Amino acid sequence: MTVDRRFWVWAVLLGLTGQLAWTVENMYLNVFVYETITDSPMVLAALVAASAVAATVTTLLAGAFSDRSGRRRELIAGGYVAWGLCTAGFGFVQVDRVAGLAPALDAVVVAVVVIVLLDCVMSVLGATANDAAFNAWVTDETHPGNRGRVDGVLATLPLLAMLLVFGALDPLTRGGHWQLFFSIVGGVTALVGVVAWFGLRARAAPRPGGSYLGSVVHGLRPSTVRSNPRLYLVLAAWAVLGTSTQVFMPFLIIYVQRFLDIDGYAVVLASVLLGAAGVSVLGGRVLDRVGPASAILPVAGVYAAGLLAMFFARGMLPVILAGIVLMSGFMLGVAALSATVRNLTPADRAGQVQGLRMVCAVLVPMVVGPFVGAAVIAGADETFVDLGVVKQVPTPWIFPAAAAVVVLIVIPVLALRRVRQEEETREDALG
Repeated sequence: MTVDRRFWVWAVLLGLTGQLAWTVENMYLNVFVYETITDSPMVLAALVAASAVAATVTTLLAGAFSDRSGRRRELIAGGYVAWGLCTAGFGFVQVDRVAGLAPALDAVVVAVVVIVLLDCVMSVLGATANDAAFNAWVTDETHPGNRGRVDGVLATLPLLAMLLVFGALDPLTRGGHWQLFFSIVGGVTALVGVVAWFGLRARAAPRPGGSYLGSVVHGLRPSTVRSNPRLYLVLAAWAVLGTSTQVFMPFLIIYVQRFLDIDGYAVVLASVLLGAAGVSVLGGRVLDRVGPASAILPVAGVYAAGLLAMFFARGMLPVILAGIVLMSGFMLGVAALSATVRNLTPADRAGQVQGLRMVCAVLVPMVVGPFVGAAVIAGADETFVDLGVVKQVPTPWIFPAAAAVVVLIVIPVLALRRVRQEEETREDALG
């Protein structure tokens, strides 16, 4: 099976567009809430956690449905259209508007509730289209010999999406034009969904037997875990890496802008993203040669070194250099883990495994990580005054906290190596 040009066009177009929408949800929505509704880090953490729960449950359900129905194209295309329309709706949630509609209620509380609910709906749609259907489609269209290269490219797309948003749309957020900002990203996402409806082709994949409910819960059964120990150990390692990133990621833009006081933070982020993306694309080819599973610990070490460097970095150039090390390690870590998971995925369970991936790569990290970061920020108790209002600001301690978390990845990776050696020993004995 070869990866042709048509695959690359759709993989990059759908992957990049999906990451544009996720960038808005994962990073800029926090900034929007921070700037226009409330500065509470606990509200930001709760926003992230609620969307993670919604996205994970949806991926478990939609992934199993896509396996059984074979409707990858319809779920991708239709989901992107609805996802885009929901994204555009964020800009209409404003405290002043809520106060005018419900003067007897606390406008801030109502606005927070509306944002959380809308974010959950957006996460349901995005998880169906991108996490369940698109990622299963990528697994269907690739094979173990090229997945390191493919996932190396896909791992760059979240950062390239950030770069596009920062470069083209950040002036809108700085000027307070949030409604236009969300409308542009939502409109692009919906348009790509329309195009995909007519142009995307999906390979026929084996379908699982049994009932739909059985497909949904299959991956959560202890017997399935015992039958596929390597797959679940890799997912556990992904949970550790993901939790580490979520300790600082929801607060990153605010940290660079408010604590480091770097006015040209878009330049910093753009430099980091371009540098790290280049390393990831080149590193993806190396992953295919050495084996993605063997690369997990080394690239996690690079990521941890970048986190510690960020703790000490002050000023534009040191932050750029530390950021490139950090994000290069992170992206290669995601590529290595993702390719390994694809290689261990049963042929008839590609969609279902996306649900398990969401549990470990999204649900656990986004429920645990942001609250760790919020606790670190609250403990440091750093503040600044914005238009006479005292606001909390993230501090460098979020990076050592993230480094302490990622050290735990050693446990599942060493267990993975032991299980693999035991399986190879048994195979040799039988051979």
